Amino acid sequence: MSTDYVPSEMMDRDSRSNRYYRNAVERHWNPAEIALEADVANLLEYIEGAEDYDARAWDRTLNGIAKFGAGEDAVTEDLSPLATVLEGIDDQLFLTTQLYEEAKHADFFDRYWREVVWSVEDELGWDRSNPRADKWFNDPYVELFDRNKKAQYRLLEEDTPENRAKAYCHYHLTVEGILAQTGYYGMQTSYGGEFEELPYLPGLVEGFTKIRSDEGRHVGFGMNQLKKLIREGVDPKLIENTVNELLPLVQGITEDERFEPDDEDERVGLEDGQLAAYAVEKHTDRMRQITDAAADIPDVDELVQLEGDD
Repeated sequence: MSTDYVPSEMMDRDSRSNRYYRNAVERHWNPAEIALEADVANLLEYIEGAEDYDARAWDRTLNGIAKFGAGEDAVTEDLSPLATVLEGIDDQLFLTTQLYEEAKHADFFDRYWREVVWSVEDELGWDRSNPRADKWFNDPYVELFDRNKKAQYRLLEEDTPENRAKAYCHYHLTVEGILAQTGYYGMQTSYGGEFEELPYLPGLVEGFTKIRSDEGRHVGFGMNQLKKLIREGVDPKLIENTVNELLPLVQGITEDERFEPDDEDERVGLEDGQLAAYAVEKHTDRMRQITDAAADIPDVDELVQLEGDD
């Protein structure tokens, strides 16, 4: 028997899914090990030193954290149908890491609310805020996650190549690849110490950085699966149309006017339209890489690389 012989039932260690799996193992992190004490101290200093700081300003600070926390809960709950229908050990290996990582992300935001948000509110004598209160979630947010859930659970009723493509478009491309990556970029930039008018929150930034690295793999896996589906006969227009139908919902979430300052002069942080431009750039690049047969999906190291990495 040839020394190169490997039974087809064994892992394909050169496959993208297997490489994504190994990268996830190598880049493991623990949400409980991220230090949050400085975030509490910096928020208290910021609030106590600000003029006319009120409940509306506090809601603007918490808005993004609440949306991400609930979103991570939702995607953790809604990934299991895909794990049920996927064939092949390598895809299953990767998906076990994604399920685990989504759970870690949800854990991080739950811990952040308990140990940072509530600690600040307790210290100031404020009522504790509810991270799942309806006020954080506008209609586009609710609709996007409802559509994602339906797209995932449809696989249990009718597992077709087209329905798989729609599931990847909803979850991996739109929720993770456009909404989450754009939002994490915005929050990480806003609270990373670049703007003197905003508090520096190193624990939050570290959490965002590690989550974005995880989701680089998740998005890459979805892109690779979609590219394979196209090669097997799925119409690229189905992918383009599905994502384009969801983009207005993403815009409605990232531009939630309920939490915008009343006076334009009060705006601090990223410039108006900067997040939208980032989202469009990510969307354009990924759609080209998926639908253009000659284009390559970035390698895993590039997918998990973030701005500022060496």
